[in-house]
Formats: sequence, C-alpha cells, structure tokens
Amino acid sequence: MGEMVTSNPLREGLQTERTPDPCVLVIFGGTGDLTKRKLMPSLYNLAREGMLPTGFSVLGVSREEGNDADFREAMKKAVSDSSSAQVDSAWESFAEGLFYISGEFGDGSTYQEIRQKLERIDRGRGTCANRLWYLATPPSIFKTIVDKLDNDGLNRTARDTCWVRIIIEKPFGRDLESARELNDAVANVFDEHQIYRIDHYLGKETVQNLLVFRFANGIFEPIWNRNYIDHIQITTAETVGVENRASYYEGTGALRDMIQNHVLQLLAMTAMEPPSTFEANAVRDEKVKVFHAIRPMKRQDVDSLTIRAQYGPGTIGGKSVPGYREETGVDPDSIAETFVALELVVENWRWAGVPFYIRTGKRLPKRVTEIAIVFKRTPHLIFRQVDGERAESNVLAIRIQPDEGISLKFGAKLPGAGIRLQPVTMDFRYGSSFGGRMADAYQRLLLDCMLGDATLYARRDGIEACWSLMTPILHAWESARVKKIPQYEAGTWGPQQSDAFIERNGRTWRRL
Repeated sequence: MGEMVTSNPLREGLQTERTPDPCVLVIFGGTGDLTKRKLMPSLYNLAREGMLPTGFSVLGVSREEGNDADFREAMKKAVSDSSSAQVDSAWESFAEGLFYISGEFGDGSTYQEIRQKLERIDRGRGTCANRLWYLATPPSIFKTIVDKLDNDGLNRTARDTCWVRIIIEKPFGRDLESARELNDAVANVFDEHQIYRIDHYLGKETVQNLLVFRFANGIFEPIWNRNYIDHIQITTAETVGVENRASYYEGTGALRDMIQNHVLQLLAMTAMEPPSTFEANAVRDEKVKVFHAIRPMKRQDVDSLTIRAQYGPGTIGGKSVPGYREETGVDPDSIAETFVALELVVENWRWAGVPFYIRTGKRLPKRVTEIAIVFKRTPHLIFRQVDGERAESNVLAIRIQPDEGISLKFGAKLPGAGIRLQPVTMDFRYGSSFGGRMADAYQRLLLDCMLGDATLYARRDGIEACWSLMTPILHAWESARVKKIPQYEAGTWGPQQSDAFIERNGRTWRRL
C-alpha cells in the first residue's frame, strides 16, 4: 500500500506541505445527486490515496429516512457506480467514518441531534471539534440552514484551536440583488474567512495550470497583451441537453448557469495580472480587478453584443434528440436560452482593444471547454500564397476538458519545391505526459478547504462583481418580452446569428 501511494501520479498531483486536521464533513443533502455523483467518490479517492486525516468522518443529513448502515450501503453503491472511483479493500475503513441523520432542514430538533452526534463522533474518532459544513441543497434552503446553525451555535468554534468552515454550492444568487441578500445572510452567521463558495471549474487541473503556464514561463508573459494578441475565445460546449434538470434550467438559462460563474472565472484567470504571491487573497484580488475592468453593457448595446438561442430537434452522435421545448418538464412556450455568445472588453492597459468572445451551449456537436489565444498576424507577409491561401493566425489553445492539454498552432513550410505554408500544431497532453488519472476537481477543492486554502474558491466581492456584469443583460432580455428566441439544430455549433456575430469584425469561431 505504501509503494502505491508514493508512486501514484494522482497523489503527486495533490501533494501538500501538510495533512488536514482531523474533522467532520457535514453534508446537508447527504443522499442527493451531488453527494452520490461527486462528493462521495471524491472523498473515497482521497482516502485511497492517503490524503485524508486520521479519523476523518462524514455526517450526511437529509429528509430521507435511514440510519448509519443505510447511508453506508447507499454510498457504497454510489461510489461503485462512479466512473472515477473503485471500491476495494479500503472501503471498510472509509465506511467506518460515515454517519447519517434523517431530519428536516428547518426543524430545530434536527440541529440538536446533529450537535449530539458530532460530539459522539469527536469522542469516538478524535475529530477535535473541527467542522466543515457543506450545503449540497437547493439555494432556496441556504438561508434556513445557516440561520439554524447560528441558533445552535454551530457556526462557532468549540475552542481557539478548532475551526469551522462552510462550503456553498452554486448558483450563488439569481442576480446582483439576490446575491447580495444571500451574501448578507451568510455573513451574518459566518466570517468571510470561513466561507468557501465552490466553483468546480476552478478545481480542474488545466485551469490551475493556466496560472503556472502564464506566470512560471518567461517566454509567454512578454506577448500576453494587446500588442500581440488579436482576440481571445472561450468556449464551453456540451453535447447533453437539459436531461433531468428542466425544473432548474427553466428558471436559470445558460447565462446564469455557465457564464456568470464558470466562464467569467476562466476569463479572469486568462486576463489577470501576476499576483504578488500565490496566496488566496492575492490571487483573488487580481481576479476581482479583471471583473471591475470589464466594460458593463448598456441596455441599448445588449442586442449587438449578445446572442441567445435555444436548441431544436436534431442529431447527436447519430441519434435523434428532441428540441428543448419538447423536453420533459419544459414549458412548450419557454424562452430559456440554452446557447449564449457574448463579446466582452477588458478596459485596462494590458487588454485595451482586445475583444473576448465567449460562447456556451447545450446539444452542440462536441463536449469541450477551451480557451483560445488568437495572436495577431505578421505585419508583412513575405511568403506569397497561391490559390487564394493566406497565412493563418498563431493560436495557443488551452483545453480544460476533455483531453486536457495545451496546443500551439503555427505556420510551417510544406515539403517540396517552392514556398507554401501549412499550419501545424505542437501538442501537450496531460494523459500522455504524466500518465495516470488526474484528480477530480472536487478532490482538489475539498482537500483545499480542509487545509484552509481558499485560493480556488470565489470571494464575495468577486461574486457580486460578476453579477453586476450579467444582471443588466438579464434585465434587457426580460424587458424585451419576446415570445420566441432563435433556434439552432441540435448537433450544430449554434444559431447562424452566432457566426455573423463574430464575423462582422473579420474573425471566425474556432473549429473544434
């Protein structure tokens, strides 16, 4: 077992300078989909790799009837069903630290039972009264839970050597006003240093590598600016439709679901200035500066700087799929957007005049998340092309998922007589370079929270800055009172308006 741990690439990818303190992770929504698909498999993988502290325990809290034994059996099945985890001889030891309480989140007696059970776990497993609360519930219940934690004093430490932290899942509000209200509600109960707002995109290995790529390699920093970069494209594409999330998606749409959080975080990490140190607040300070530098959209500009659309019937992977309005649980007159394209401008010295083109959508031909840095063409082409050809722009593409890696496209001479150019690519892939399975984003983020490292978590001012950018767009769309938005065939790269949107400035979307 010791040999496996020291030679395992996954462990090396999660290597830290210290081990987390013994603690109990309390999951509200302990039998929910997020716990089964993401949290429990991630925790079990951390346990298998020896990354969890001695005595680490999980207390699931949910409305569903059950006891410790039922919870352990349900979690074993969840881990077995996961593609990222494998139940083996380590399970029995891990399962000894799984506990469960059935209760209503708004019932004070539930929290009294939680307190009593936590005290028993502390005595039996040596978890030292360190608490990590995880709100894996619908956002409508967040305030209820934090208020009840406050009423029972569960937001405070038992003694100076202990810690209490809380992880809050997205969506963190529906607009700027609701985000501020939720921030105020949580801030009334927890200090900012206790609050960890999770965005699983920030836990992805390639997203973290973006900072290393930029700030640990002297070759790129001199050209990472308006003098050399023509524009930047950020694409987050999904092949899946709304699936079983219609009730959520109907009131949300792609702008709230993807752009406000995931995509703006990617943009900030691409555009930020070098922080003075790789420390949580230093990194987040620079990201917030980017959000404040993005030019807010005026209502009269929304139509020209945004595109929204909805997928119709089509074909994905050779299989016919229904349109969004035909999905189960969707209003047949719905105008919820499943595709969004935006043009944003970062108004600072580094990025003045460099547009950031963003697109996200469901039922697109390929599942891919990519940041593409498109460089300016050479000022004078000395190589005359034939047959109408012209030299292509150099492109640095950072692939977040799948096939994580970085590629650089540049021009090379075709073999043979004469001078003819052809674009070629240098490709770095994580899988082939490092081998092994990369840590899941939730593994990285859960471990960081236990260690008290908030670098990859969103801060209050960053959340509100993002909403201040997106809320005017939402208000403009709502005030338009349209009854139908453009449709695009499932299995295509969005509506025709999206191509015209970027081509009006002499640019094109990358072919992925």
